[in-house]
Amino acid sequence: MWNAEKCDLCGECLVRCHYMDYDKDEAAQQIRELMEGKPAEVLKNCITCCACNEYCPTGANPFDLINRLQEVHHSLPIPEKTKKFMDGTQMPSSLMKGDQQKPALSLCTMEPFLPPGSIEGQMFEGMTVAKGGEFFCHLGYVHIGMDSPLKENAQKFIDSLTSIGQEEVVLLHADCHAMISKMPEYGVEVPFKPTHIVEYMRDYLKDNPQQITPLKIRIAYQRPCASRYSGEVEPVLDEMFDLIGVERVERKYDRESAQCCGGLFSRIYPDRIKPLMNDNINDALNSGAQAMVFLCPLCMGALAAPAKEQGLEPVFISQLVRMALGEISFPGH
Repeated sequence: MWNAEKCDLCGECLVRCHYMDYDKDEAAQQIRELMEGKPAEVLKNCITCCACNEYCPTGANPFDLINRLQEVHHSLPIPEKTKKFMDGTQMPSSLMKGDQQKPALSLCTMEPFLPPGSIEGQMFEGMTVAKGGEFFCHLGYVHIGMDSPLKENAQKFIDSLTSIGQEEVVLLHADCHAMISKMPEYGVEVPFKPTHIVEYMRDYLKDNPQQITPLKIRIAYQRPCASRYSGEVEPVLDEMFDLIGVERVERKYDRESAQCCGGLFSRIYPDRIKPLMNDNINDALNSGAQAMVFLCPLCMGALAAPAKEQGLEPVFISQLVRMALGEISFPGH
């Protein structure tokens, strides 16, 4: 939620942006225009990576203001085909009941985009699995410059997950966990325990250390934009990497300085975004990574092929853990 009273017009949020080039004075002017509800230039230049919320030193959440006004002023040239893609409610839904003593697993609408073997093996065996449009979280709408569908569908999203009928729901998609974090803003209660997929896998590894064979590989992590809403997961992620013997390389485009995968906007603003996508991959290579690890299936769809072409093995995060559990092999090992 945008907190105008916390904004001191320092401009830090836009000065640090990878996708725009404002100095502090220009950035402050852009924020002033936004606070007046004007169609400021930043609205059409923003690629909705949410990073400015994390960059803001006072917690004003400038991205929330930008995103709301992008919808008001129809600022982004989003093709109709893309708008339809972002509406996952039409995707067929199913609920496969499993062991009631285990948490349920929600795939949101991500199953068609998951690489093979992502949710197989001992970690997921016997879990109740929910998937499809009925369990769609709607957070993806922020990436097409729309804020209102989140609030409009917040209660429906929680009701759908509640209907699974289990006390704990593991959320595979980072967007779903991010959407849960916004529920207090919408006044919606969450009557079950929501667990991030990284938390779930970390806990499984801690409970089953005898099953782990350290991988001893170096990886570049592609942080999803939605993880900006769930910063508390970062130390959990680092702990999980330590447990499986993976080195998360130090590089420019990681943690708070992570880049968006660029997938959607590489088609809308190719001249501006594609060079930055290449910079991201080169940054991973130059930092000594052997693989690029993805938490978001859509990020993987955008970057897997170019990463592979340049010698970085693309790996979905649950596949990485399954490698450490001896269920699948890292290519070349």
